[in-house]
Amino acid sequence: MDRKLLDILVCPATRQPLSLLDGAGLDALNRAIAAGQVLRNDGTPQPEPLREALVTRARRAVYRVDDGIPVLLAEEGIATSQVPDFP
Repeated sequence: MDRKLLDILVCPATRQPLSLLDGAGLDALNRAIAAGQVLRNDGTPQPEPLREALVTRARRAVYRVDDGIPVLLAEEGIATSQVPDFP
């Protein structure tokens, strides 16, 4: 992801800065998705694992990145509280 773009992106709900989710966080999230435990903020299940994601500074919300394009819709965010072993 372009560094200049990443520097200006913020969470649509909390306005916190976003950063790329690290490998450990992505692995934990994808394990929970595979187990069917992850819902988006709008209540729909996250159907497929994530290849790349952005996380808020407080690490409470994650937004997926589809083909290099951040999906920054509050209703499509994922609360990390759903993932028991989220680092």
